[in-house]
Amino acid sequence: MTPLAAFGIGLAIAAALLTVVWIIQLFTRNAGLVDVVWSAAVGLIAAAYALLGDAPAAARILLAALALTWALRLAGHLAKRMRGAPEDSRYAAARRAWGARADLYMLGFFLFQALIAAVLSIPFLVVAYMPEAPSLGVALAAIAVWFVSVVGEGTADTQLHRFKQRPENRGRVCAEGLWRYSRHPNYFFESLHWVTYVVLAIGAPYWWATLASPLIMAGLLLKVSGIPTIENKAAADKREGHDEYVRRTSAFIPWPPKS
Repeated sequence: MTPLAAFGIGLAIAAALLTVVWIIQLFTRNAGLVDVVWSAAVGLIAAAYALLGDAPAAARILLAALALTWALRLAGHLAKRMRGAPEDSRYAAARRAWGARADLYMLGFFLFQALIAAVLSIPFLVVAYMPEAPSLGVALAAIAVWFVSVVGEGTADTQLHRFKQRPENRGRVCAEGLWRYSRHPNYFFESLHWVTYVVLAIGAPYWWATLASPLIMAGLLLKVSGIPTIENKAAADKREGHDEYVRRTSAFIPWPPKS
């Protein structure tokens, strides 16, 4: 199968899964499930490319193992976070703004998310069709980046969850653990995760194409769907110590706080 045909299958997988989520939210009126399924869809795209590609088996097995493990951890975390919770404020606000056309626009938004998943997964395609397996050194370097990113993101998620579980922290800003050094360490490590496949694809004919994914992910989190939706005026008004935390703490890359 050609890489272009495989890409079409990857896009179809994401579109089908997110269409199912759209149908579900018609009944639940909670669109938050899209975040869980989106993460799982990216992992499934990697697995599909690993099955369809013609790269040496070692490269494809490593690709599937890394991407699926990342996807399952993230999807599991998001599923646990949304269980029993009301609809995420981002989707609730969009539903109100779209009014009577909300369901139709939500479908368009979900399908756009499927397209983003397919585009971000292009590094998987590059690895799945590389003519030679990565060297041991390159594979170990990719695994090291992956390990740091997944453990870092998991640690940040756990620290924030435990902070929020303590009643005395209600309405306060989390500045503990990794959150002392970055206002969004989970976003930083999520972006770093995509560097894994940049490293893994070193030597592949279209290696340069893998550079887009970490840049796109960082751009989305920094400018579109991440930080701007969290660090708005409403958050500043509701969270004790927000302004001082923003002043002294790096927005993205973990860094010692300002005095």
